[in-house]
Amino acid sequence: MSANNSAAREAARLRAPQGGLWRRVLAWLGLDVGARRREAVAARWDLGAAAEARTADMLTAIEAAGWVVLHDRALPRSRANLDHVLVSPCGTAVVVLDTKRWHAQRQTVLLRGRVHCGREDRHRQIEAVARYAARVAEAVGLPAGSVWPLLVVHGSPVAGGRLEARAPGWDGPVWVLDPQHLVPTLAAAPAGRDPRRAGVLAARVAEVLPPYPG
Repeated sequence: MSANNSAAREAARLRAPQGGLWRRVLAWLGLDVGARRREAVAARWDLGAAAEARTADMLTAIEAAGWVVLHDRALPRSRANLDHVLVSPCGTAVVVLDTKRWHAQRQTVLLRGRVHCGREDRHRQIEAVARYAARVAEAVGLPAGSVWPLLVVHGSPVAGGRLEARAPGWDGPVWVLDPQHLVPTLAAAPAGRDPRRAGVLAARVAEVLPPYPG
């Protein structure tokens, strides 16, 4: 996957010339406060885009084992996008995988049942990926237990390499992984290959979760 994901497109949009000639001159001189703010936000989107691209590169290792990997998909009746959606080689499970790039000098930990990056509570993002998983299960027509919400964190070291978080309304764990644990965790999923069944499920997922339009 190239870095041309939705995060990269958002960074490009923020950097596109805005306003009239005088505003562009001010931006070129570094005197446009709004332009400086947009550049700071665009830089954060760049980091997210690079993290998504790294995750995509890592996932190529499991495609050889029969996993189907889709990137940057649209969630029905929502403005949200799904960074990565995976179909297991046995054709019985779907993984909703969210990529995050958090502060490299702060550890990601579980405090009183909530995921934090350093002192900052990030549990709303855990709850979001659980909601996405529930929506995917509904859209694809799978039982909720057949859809697994995962979050991989780049930058910030994850305590122990893997955290088992919980989200309201979701009956099961939301795994928070460091990049080194991503492929091993997926490879340890239920064994077996059923190419026909996996192909049918992958076609269904691709149909109901089309590419994100940006």
